[in-house]
Amino acid sequence: MTRIPEHDRDMIEQAIYLPMVITVLNRDRMIIEASPFKLPKPYLDLVEEALKTVQKELAGVRKYLRKENIKVSKLKRDEAFTMYSFIYRGYEEHHNYFNPRLRNKVEELLAYFLFKRLLPDESRV
Repeated sequence: MTRIPEHDRDMIEQAIYLPMVITVLNRDRMIIEASPFKLPKPYLDLVEEALKTVQKELAGVRKYLRKENIKVSKLKRDEAFTMYSFIYRGYEEHHNYFNPRLRNKVEELLAYFLFKRLLPDESRV
């Protein structure tokens, strides 16, 4: 049973997912730059705008975690799971995340930052 309230747990998970999204966007940007696209600028603009948005959001998450004195660190990773340590109000908790779940959540966030955030609210589902 976790002692961490839902809002704080959501912020902690954002601190896990958003750096992964940044990594994917940076790799994609390098691939687009190296690819023989006839007109690469629109693709680069899309990726770079998403990257700026993710970085801004991550900065807000990190500021919140610092203010609340919450620490998140990756402990170990194997083929199936990645273990993270959360230090919350003097208590340390270890949580295992299933790697395919991490990948799926990062993919979901990537879609959100690339285009779904630009859609009207009723069509984001």
